[in-house]
Amino acid sequence: MQIHPTALVHPKAELAEDVEIGPFSVIGEHVKIGRGTRLVSHVCVEGWTEIGERCQIYPFASIGTPPQHLQYQGEPTRVVIGHDNILREYVTVNRGTVPGGGKTVIGHQNFLMAYVHVAHDCHLGSHIIMANAATLAGHITIGDHAIIGGLVGIHQFVRVGAYVMIGGCSAVGRDVPPFMRAAGGYRARLFGLNSVGLKRHGFSNDRIAVLKRAYEVLFRSDYRMAEAIKRARDEFKDSADVLAMLAFLEGSKRGICRSVGKDREDEE
Repeated sequence: MQIHPTALVHPKAELAEDVEIGPFSVIGEHVKIGRGTRLVSHVCVEGWTEIGERCQIYPFASIGTPPQHLQYQGEPTRVVIGHDNILREYVTVNRGTVPGGGKTVIGHQNFLMAYVHVAHDCHLGSHIIMANAATLAGHITIGDHAIIGGLVGIHQFVRVGAYVMIGGCSAVGRDVPPFMRAAGGYRARLFGLNSVGLKRHGFSNDRIAVLKRAYEVLFRSDYRMAEAIKRARDEFKDSADVLAMLAFLEGSKRGICRSVGKDREDEE
């Protein structure tokens, strides 16, 4: 274990043997940090926070601070961060609230660039990239392999599916289904499948073609959403990808981002 003499580490904090705590960092009483994790310098970790193994946390990141929630009264809510994550300069991660389940969660192998904010009760999967100054309000869920562009703002309670790509400077007020591209300054809209991202993650041309046909049924037909979902389930019942998309649509409480017209699909 390497703890710089200028760092302040509470004697009850639980640090694995080979953790590195850099200059002027502050580690609170209830913090747990796993093996191989490195806090470069000026990092604040407080509250009931658990950080996994081999994470890299850069200067002025603030992890486990109280939620920005008017009803929070100091309850012992948590932040749980998995393994192999990179949190760059000035990243902020707030702990959960009792009404929101009491826990903010970040999975494994995520890359949060400078000034990213993860608010209370958010749940992030794994292999996610959040570019500079992307901001999550409370109670947001982000699926695996999603990419959130710089300066994106996402409204509380929104869900973002797996393999989604959200373009920079977008305001996301409704759910973004899995496998999609979305963008838009005032309100994000769907711009078809994230085909490039899917290919990079090993999706075959056949899988992508099926998803494209399902997209046409769901977002380009004249059917109401309930009828479109029923038709898609009948037509694509053998596609696990489409069934996952339909389950996501049926679970939406905030509504789904609308699709742009086909003539605009290549704009983003």
